[in-house]
Amino acid sequence: MNDNVKKIFVGATRQNDGKTIVSLGLLRALLNRFGKVGYIKPVGQQFHVIDGEEIDKDVVLMSAVYKLEGKLKDMSPIAVPKGFTESYIMNPNKGQLEQNVIDSYNRVADGKDIVVIEGTGHAGVGSVFDMSNAEVARILNAPVILVSCGGIGKPIDEIMMNKAMFDAKGVRVLGVVINKVLSDKYNKIDPVVRKGLANQNIEVLGVVPHNEILSSPTMQELLEDTKATLLSGEEDLDNTINRIVVGAMPPHEVLDYLGPGTLLITPGNREDIILAAMSGCLPGVTKTFCISGLVLTCGITPHKNVMHLIKELPIPVLLLKEDTFAVASRIDNLIVKIRPTATRKIQAIEALVEKYVDVGKILDLIKKS
Repeated sequence: MNDNVKKIFVGATRQNDGKTIVSLGLLRALLNRFGKVGYIKPVGQQFHVIDGEEIDKDVVLMSAVYKLEGKLKDMSPIAVPKGFTESYIMNPNKGQLEQNVIDSYNRVADGKDIVVIEGTGHAGVGSVFDMSNAEVARILNAPVILVSCGGIGKPIDEIMMNKAMFDAKGVRVLGVVINKVLSDKYNKIDPVVRKGLANQNIEVLGVVPHNEILSSPTMQELLEDTKATLLSGEEDLDNTINRIVVGAMPPHEVLDYLGPGTLLITPGNREDIILAAMSGCLPGVTKTFCISGLVLTCGITPHKNVMHLIKELPIPVLLLKEDTFAVASRIDNLIVKIRPTATRKIQAIEALVEKYVDVGKILDLIKKS
């Protein structure tokens, strides 16, 4: 295996801590400092099928944003489709998976100054088929950065638990990045979490404040993830959603909850609520009350006259077949993934990592490791 190239494994203490965000921002920071930077996500759980090959979504993102050299399949050697785990348990083949990862890594690393290796979930994810994050880091002989979510007690506990698994595999954890720290608590949490982790001999490589834009989906993302039907408003699909309102009340009451950033979910036959929401977006009316988008449920399209009005307004309108409660629950549980086209979000990520993550210290620690 090519051990002459610098490398860093980015892991997390649990799902949705911001591992991909840190990886993306770190890639930009390293591209600003090195001529050739590689990227690989050895094990991927969510993927696109591209030219007949299963490619992890994060690989597609990184490759598209930074025009990375190399084959996508080398950056995404193991995909985990439905039935993969059961098949592996009945017919384990760790040696083959391990060799696939090593061969892919060697091709990605060829000619590079440094390679970012992104994990998937916490340290133990993938254990069921012998490819946990800790095991992959061991196979690739890569030191680790752990990403954890903002706070003090819970992150430190989770960091120590995950570190123990890397330690058991003989993998060095260089330090941690505490992510998504609420702005109004940042000045309190920053020094305390640094002291708490120092007491555990853990380096803090960054404390990153929460940026609402990164966790707020756009109507375009909602359309793609729910596979809804777009009825109107294609030009305004970049509208951002900050909160969800379910329209199951009298129209005059729903008005108190509407405004910029609001997604209204209501049955398609509730024309009274739909018209009330539309009233805040009429030409000549201040946008103080204009919502970001509308999701109609139960597969019902409003009366044609109401649809005519809707199509004149700058609001994306989606249609789903499920009932209102099911749709609201589904949308509320969606995990927002960064898309290559999300320029504002990508720029915000790059700025956050450059400002709040000590890339110089990371590089120093890599050299020492």
